[in-house]
Amino acid sequence: MNSVNTNVGALVALQNLNKTSSDLMTTQSRINTGLRVASAKDNGAIWAIAQNQRSTVSALNAVKDSLQRGQSTVDVALSAGATISDLLGQMKEKALAASDTTLDTASRTAYNDEFKSLRDQIAKAVTNADFNGANMIKSGGTTIASLANADATSKITVAAQDLSLGGAVLTAAISATASVGATAGASATMVTNLNTAISNVSAALSKLGVGGKSLASHLTFIGKLQDTIETGIGNLVDADLAKESARLQALQTKQQLGIQALSIANQSSSSLLSLFR
Repeated sequence: MNSVNTNVGALVALQNLNKTSSDLMTTQSRINTGLRVASAKDNGAIWAIAQNQRSTVSALNAVKDSLQRGQSTVDVALSAGATISDLLGQMKEKALAASDTTLDTASRTAYNDEFKSLRDQIAKAVTNADFNGANMIKSGGTTIASLANADATSKITVAAQDLSLGGAVLTAAISATASVGATAGASATMVTNLNTAISNVSAALSKLGVGGKSLASHLTFIGKLQDTIETGIGNLVDADLAKESARLQALQTKQQLGIQALSIANQSSSSLLSLFR
């Protein structure tokens, strides 16, 4: 039917042009954001999955922070523990020298003064082995419990080791009042006590070292896990820019053709005027 009120050709051309314009806007949005699924309107299910995974990645940042704090605390404890082990070795040297029966009283007193100076340095090392308010080697020290997963349902624990004077590791014999003694026999006994303390400190530091290694290993794993999850999110929502670029060129051409088609359809009704000439 020839009608000036209803131009079917123009309506069809307009519908096609609107569809092309809508597709073009979608493609331009993907190119601008780099995302195929930028909001829930694009694909609700995929967007929800991606958001959940983004939340996990963010939570793993807190896990990494916790592991790094634990690592630092253990490292400080290990450094102080190594110093204490060295000091015990020097104390053993003084006690062994003082066990010589040919020493006079003045010489033994001098060795004892050096011994006590080294002993007091152990107390200072223990006191100063703090990181962020945590001290793993003092009496009643802090046991580290670092987060191990994004749900806070798993933790990596590194037990505290009491390296204080008179504590469980150094034993009561190496107390805050320990000395080489006034006699060669007392000095020899101190050497035996120091051997025990040195062995105990080595075992305690070994435990701290194993705990520190566990924290470092898990920290590496968490970093890799984050990378894997982020790659998975990208697979879900990222746009293929090469494909979108080609699609953009095609839609721009299609839009121009649609405009021309609409222009032609709009001109068709003017041909009816020839019937009235």
